[in-house]
This record gives sequence, C-alpha cells and structure tokens, in this order.
Amino acid sequence: MQVSVRENNVDQALRALKKKLQREGVFREMKLKQHFEKPSVKKAREQAEAIRRARKLARKKAQREGMM
Repeated sequence: MQVSVRENNVDQALRALKKKLQREGVFREMKLKQHFEKPSVKKAREQAEAIRRARKLARKKAQREGMM
C-alpha cells in the first residue's frame, strides 16, 4: 500500500493512509486477532456477518428496484 505526500502535507497523507487501511479491513482484523477466538465462536460470527451482508444487499436491491 502506498500513499504519496504532496507539498510536505503529512497530515493529509496520514488521513489517506488511515482511510485505505479502514477500507481494507486492517484495523478490524487487528482487533479480532488481539484475543483467541474459539472455532465455534468464529464460525457463528462469520455466519452472522454473512447474513448481515445478504440482508444489506437485498435491501439495496429492493430500494433500487422500488425507485426505478
């Protein structure tokens, strides 16, 4: 990952880097790896996340179809 610093504006480059890391999910992954997660808990969490993603996608799809 690469962020360019323009006109010695390090603060702006740092903000851009943080935004990229957030989008990639690096902070979330670090938080999850701070403590051990039992396989059963991990599986349940991943299933819940998948359900959440599917519902969100369905909501967005319904909203698009409803508007058009």
